[in-house]
Amino acid sequence: MSKRDEFVGRFGGVFEHSPWIAERAFDNGRIAEPLAAEAVHQALCTEFRAASPDERMGVLRAHPDLAGKLAIAGGLTEESKSEQAGAGLDRLSADEHARFTELNTRYMRDFGSPFIIAVKGHDKDSILAAFETRVENDAETEFATACAEVEKIAGFRIHALLAEG
Repeated sequence: MSKRDEFVGRFGGVFEHSPWIAERAFDNGRIAEPLAAEAVHQALCTEFRAASPDERMGVLRAHPDLAGKLAIAGGLTEESKSEQAGAGLDRLSADEHARFTELNTRYMRDFGSPFIIAVKGHDKDSILAAFETRVENDAETEFATACAEVEKIAGFRIHALLAEG
């Protein structure tokens, strides 16, 4: 297996279902041994930011709804499942689930992608508060906010991967 294949195999999923970001970072010479979390994160974020708005929207759309249908059906990636469970999103009351569903539907209608937040350090109440605030944003502000959250998620995932060895 080539160094490129190893790198993409390891880091290709840190931006949800978007291995092209790791491929571009490697192909553009942004990856150097030994791998350090901050350097890998910076390299991948550089490629994400250089991507077209449509490509970045594709990354946003690759994320699951918070506490949505995929979570209920067990269709989340292991990373998303663990992240959502850590924030208590797998233990919502019926009323809380209904509110998340309502906000997810509105957000998708207004912004064309699922609501994305780096849930580490949050609980269901702080996530819901952020959701209720951000659903009022204009499209440009929310696109930038969602992209920043995707980068945070990638950073957490990279740190976890490199901590595993």
